[in-house]
Amino acid sequence: MPEDIEALVRDLSARDRTVRDAATNALVALGPTVVDHLLPHAIDRRTRNPRIDVRSIITRLGDGVLPRLREIRREGPGRLRAGALTLLVDLGGGDALDEADLRAVERLVRIKLVDERPVETPSEAGRWLAFPADRLDDAVTALGLHDVRPTTNIMGVAAATQATDALDFQDAQGATHRAYRVFITPEFENWRAEGPTKNWRMLWGNSFLDELDGFLLARELSEHCGEAHFYVLDPYNASENWYVARNGHMVRSYGTYADPQFEGEPLPFEAVQREIADDDEAEAFAEGVPDAFTAADNLSVHPGPQLAEDTHGHGWLATTHPDVPNTRFKGALPL
Repeated sequence: MPEDIEALVRDLSARDRTVRDAATNALVALGPTVVDHLLPHAIDRRTRNPRIDVRSIITRLGDGVLPRLREIRREGPGRLRAGALTLLVDLGGGDALDEADLRAVERLVRIKLVDERPVETPSEAGRWLAFPADRLDDAVTALGLHDVRPTTNIMGVAAATQATDALDFQDAQGATHRAYRVFITPEFENWRAEGPTKNWRMLWGNSFLDELDGFLLARELSEHCGEAHFYVLDPYNASENWYVARNGHMVRSYGTYADPQFEGEPLPFEAVQREIADDDEAEAFAEGVPDAFTAADNLSVHPGPQLAEDTHGHGWLATTHPDVPNTRFKGALPL
């Protein structure tokens, strides 16, 4: 039987698609017994034939492979243990790990937090909220966050912008709900920010901000934190937005495709930017600042690399429902 399985694995790289499809279906039909033969290929980092997609086969095998992967984690072989851990989280989230592995991951996160400097957030595109750093507890309350736990910056960014950050689930009564995962950054100090607040945090979460309306969330957040901002950088649609809310009300906003583009009275930094604008920028800055990155740099904190001396504390992962902890979200995250 092992020889037959190895032959099927070799057939996955055949030139003939019919042979590849037949091998794939045969391996899936054999069930969890094939995972030991597939796992070495799933974790091989070397360049290999792209037609060998063993991860998709393991995914098709579903929860049936979880017991064997956990057994490999406990008993080996050693060369497969790291790959088994990654696949366990990919297939079942943290809930698929046993207590020893969960403690090991949490311990590794704590170790990484000690010297994770410098850090950065996506600067080419994205959407994020900003709020005063010392109002973290108020932000957690305002947004209804749960299972707030320390995380590295690289792990948090991946969780909120690349991995699965929303899932549907049923409560005890059978009603369907949607939970989201978000990342709150460390404190970032910005001496250029208008007003007395110089330390800010950002909140990232693509699905959360898209589906629950980042503008509304900024207003709700400002009710509890005094001030909150929402920013959007969307190069695909050549669009930018920046939105400032204070005490539950919008005070200033800009949107590339909004009508009108500007709302509210200009803020002090906009007058400064207009004064220093060159001839080519003068017309664009006549009504205000149409640039989310510039607005963020002057109002709170802009995304991208952050200086180590301006970064304080660590980030946090959180979810939006008490019945859905972070371990329910599938997908291995970098540490």
